[in-house]
Amino acid sequence: MLDSCQNAQERWGGVHKLIDRWLEERQELVQAFRALRDVKPTFADKDTNGEFCTLLVDYVSAWHFEVSEQLVSEAKAFGDTRGLELATQINPRIDESTQFALAFNDHCDKGECKDSERFAEKLAKLGALLHERFELEDCLIEVLHNAHKEVDAVQA
Repeated sequence: MLDSCQNAQERWGGVHKLIDRWLEERQELVQAFRALRDVKPTFADKDTNGEFCTLLVDYVSAWHFEVSEQLVSEAKAFGDTRGLELATQINPRIDESTQFALAFNDHCDKGECKDSERFAEKLAKLGALLHERFELEDCLIEVLHNAHKEVDAVQA
């Protein structure tokens, strides 16, 4: 029994650390978003926009290429068909916010954020999409990771 518990910790303990690090990145992103939203007169400030966009792209990339990938691998290892079905339903909605985030980044990279009214509209829409995204990501973490921690504890 202890061996299986140790194996699970070795196998999935890294996922927990990955999620923790990624959630810290989320907090940085939220703080940067608020800062950008609150400094309305400087929408065209390329440094502020650039820092925010870097955090944004890093965050959405980490979800797709690290966190989600690990969560799905974990669910497959546990034979969690319900969790995998949920991921299949939710990930396209997360992908929509990723596409908008990348388009927002491109918009800023091209210096097209000088129109403060249009930029404010895009930023507001991005904020709404990020809010929904965070809820969806949290749902998947709950179903695809936290549920498996409970299974490990019962099996140990």
